[in-house]
Amino acid sequence: MKVLVVGGGGREHALCWGLARSPLVEQLHAAPGNAGISSIATCHAADADDVRAQLRLAEELNADLVVIGPEAPLVAGLADELRARGRRAFGPGREGARLEGSKAFAKDLMDRHGIATARAATFSEVGPAISFADDLGGRAVVKADGLAAGKGVTVASNRARALAAIEGSLVAGAFGAAGKRVVVEEILEGPEVSAFALVDASSVVPLALAQDFKRVGDGDTGPNTGGMGAYSPLPWLDPTTESRIWAMVSSTVRALKDEEIAYSGLLYTGVMLTEEGPKVLEYNCRFGDPETQVVIPRLRGDLAEMLDACGRDRLADLKVDLSEDAAVAVVLASGGYPGAFETGRPIEGLDAAAASPDAVVFHSGTAEREGRVVTEGGRVLVATGWGSTVGDARERAYEAASHISFDGMTRRSDIAAGAAEGDQGGT
Repeated sequence: MKVLVVGGGGREHALCWGLARSPLVEQLHAAPGNAGISSIATCHAADADDVRAQLRLAEELNADLVVIGPEAPLVAGLADELRARGRRAFGPGREGARLEGSKAFAKDLMDRHGIATARAATFSEVGPAISFADDLGGRAVVKADGLAAGKGVTVASNRARALAAIEGSLVAGAFGAAGKRVVVEEILEGPEVSAFALVDASSVVPLALAQDFKRVGDGDTGPNTGGMGAYSPLPWLDPTTESRIWAMVSSTVRALKDEEIAYSGLLYTGVMLTEEGPKVLEYNCRFGDPETQVVIPRLRGDLAEMLDACGRDRLADLKVDLSEDAAVAVVLASGGYPGAFETGRPIEGLDAAAASPDAVVFHSGTAEREGRVVTEGGRVLVATGWGSTVGDARERAYEAASHISFDGMTRRSDIAAGAAEGDQGGT
């Protein structure tokens, strides 16, 4: 097959890494890719969010399968356009992608179909929104309805913060069109779990569970980020709770079918394990980042075969096999992230980090300039290690990370530390 991967982050590098290992893949392309992806795939200068450019490239390459990594092109309908042209695509169409593209749509779907979630309501005016937050005791989660590049969620610990978040979105326009409506919901307490499942027209195939770490600092301190690390599997999770999580995933797919919404691709369900039981926090319509960087290394099967089977609606014929080994990912970020940061910093130690047989370094925000790999984003690299236990995998991830340096580099030192000791580890 000729395979085109849309995107240029750590998730897409992990996908390309998995696809490159498949004997089914004759040619591997990425658009736009990054400095790491370019070592295993041919990169093309097409922005991931530019649907027209991606369609042209798929036609020029005569791609057999297009794997869409980021959420924005999915929400914009890239998968629909590809299928209309007779090309297989991995990823849901525009209607299915509303699960991530509209927080209000997702909450309404859950309410209509009895899927356990936080109490919530949607608003376009400040007054009613803050009144609802008051009903919740002043503490609330405020979410921009649309896509906001991972920055549209505020966990407000008091009324003042809730009001500031609501006004920032609805009045100040902090998130543009994505923030013209906000979802205000109760704060759920408990460990958070990410559930990944492959979905086609007739099947839901559980893939893996993972846990990520959102806060920038050790001990879950500081602002939320796109994710500073992850691990899989979850050794502390009991089988009954795991079964309940997968049941919620299946209920979501049934809800979509009941409303005549076709869904094909990866369904990511973020779940909070509350004292009342599992509740859905959010949905994503694509692989997560950095969770993909721990899920892909655990796959024993052929990734290309899995994604192609999904695109052909043949998941029922496929057996997904995961290694019992663990994987841990540690994000190396630019100083200042998730706030302002500088780019163009030369990166040292990549060759030394790559020497380990039990680790790999995925590129998230890198570029090549004058023959050198430099920083090009907030999250720059992800060091992933694997081993028979979370502790072993964690040791190998940090060992790989220890070889890498660039000016201003920062990372958490406690990724999966709790899980290595058998507890929930925190998110």
